Amino acid sequence: MSTTTAATAPRLNAKLVAFGLALAAMLAFAFLPPFAGLPVAGQRAIAILVFAVVLWVTEAVDGSVSAVLIAAAIILLIGTAPDLQNPARTIGLARARDLAIAGFANNAVVLVGAALVFAAAVTATGLDRRIALATLSRAGSGAKGVFAGSVAVGILLAFLVPSATARVSAVVPIILGIIAAYGIPRDSRLAALLMIGSAQICSVMNVGVLTAAAQNATMLGFTQRLLGASVTWFDWLVAALPFWLIMVPVVAVILWRSHRPEVQRIEGGTEGLRAQLAQLGPMTGPEWRTLAVGLGLLLTWATEGRLHSLDTASSTIIAIALLLLPGIGVMSWKQVQASVPWGTLVLFGVGVALGTVLVTTRGAPWLAGLIVDGFALRSATPFVIVAVMAAFLIVVHLGFASATALAAAFIPIVISVLQEVSRAGVPVNVLGVTMILQFTVSFGFMLVVNAPQNLVAYGTGAFTGRDFSRSGVLITLAGYATVLLLAATWWDWLGWMRG
Repeated sequence: MSTTTAATAPRLNAKLVAFGLALAAMLAFAFLPPFAGLPVAGQRAIAILVFAVVLWVTEAVDGSVSAVLIAAAIILLIGTAPDLQNPARTIGLARARDLAIAGFANNAVVLVGAALVFAAAVTATGLDRRIALATLSRAGSGAKGVFAGSVAVGILLAFLVPSATARVSAVVPIILGIIAAYGIPRDSRLAALLMIGSAQICSVMNVGVLTAAAQNATMLGFTQRLLGASVTWFDWLVAALPFWLIMVPVVAVILWRSHRPEVQRIEGGTEGLRAQLAQLGPMTGPEWRTLAVGLGLLLTWATEGRLHSLDTASSTIIAIALLLLPGIGVMSWKQVQASVPWGTLVLFGVGVALGTVLVTTRGAPWLAGLIVDGFALRSATPFVIVAVMAAFLIVVHLGFASATALAAAFIPIVISVLQEVSRAGVPVNVLGVTMILQFTVSFGFMLVVNAPQNLVAYGTGAFTGRDFSRSGVLITLAGYATVLLLAATWWDWLGWMRG
């Protein structure tokens, strides 16, 4: 047996055990004696949620494979459950199939797909690399300057590259080049500072910009379907602006003190970056066109509902059409097929479908009742609800490797909790508080495995998981404190807290 095969076998066995555990947990919960106030279909929907959570937490299968398995479970378990209106008959496999794929008929899924294609265009033209090099080359040769430059790159790219993983992937090779060219050990504190900083600032900006991460669109999908309301790109930007303006410097200070670099100056660093930028030559036509479309898209997003009626998904589709036009476009469809992580889109669509099934079968409202009673939220204020639910989501996130999966699993429950306390007389703005709690879904600060962008940086070998968590705990506490501060002030003043 080869060394590779020997190393793979334990991982395969662990995945098989995890999958078996997920399957057993689903079937056990699905066929338990009925719970008071919970329809059979709702009980089975919660069982599928348990199945999904175990798969996502253990990573027993790939995310896209988990989506297919969840869809199959919805068809089989929900399709054979008694109909909520007429228990004498079953819901039916055909109707359950429609429920399993209903998530794909959602504007938010279109937004995610279009955003992934746009991110591929930015990468294909090299615009992201040019922006990163241009920014870093102006940061100076001191360690503080290079660190500040990497932070600035993370902020700028959040507005133009709607993919967290793509943003970090664009910056990592450049930082590795700086480290290698100037003889800095890859396991140095400076390398750790730059790599961890790139990932953590990316997570902060996932909160700051609606289109920066797929999990934000997941929330939009649920609010559109369950509340018939949505948040515009500009409303999100205004609400989240103080958060990232506070958190960016706070994260920078925490990281600098936790991973203070051995050297204060990188000799020749600026010159090296400028040389790399010069090697790119002048901006090409495709780069200019991608930049023009990107800036136009930002303007269109920011003026939605003010100067025009195009929603975020529609304007993004139009932008993608321009980038694919013959003669004007910047990439071919073959490039799109090879560059876009289609599995993310499949997971997204099925995740929205699962959340909708939880609500329509009354599974989510039943779970919401348990949470409301368990935390005594019926008599709580909107601020207390945010404090409790934000802490709950931050803790639950420790078990998830994907914020998109976390949002798919828990945002429907969050909405049901808020609707329950609203009916109990708590003056809570359901849409606004859902958005605020969605901010905390992006808190992948604590563990390397909590976000794909963390894993991209970790894969460089520049830091250990302990290095990441040592500063990550402080960043998480700072983020939670900032959420509480803004809940008591800025978001309350904007009207997002109270109904």
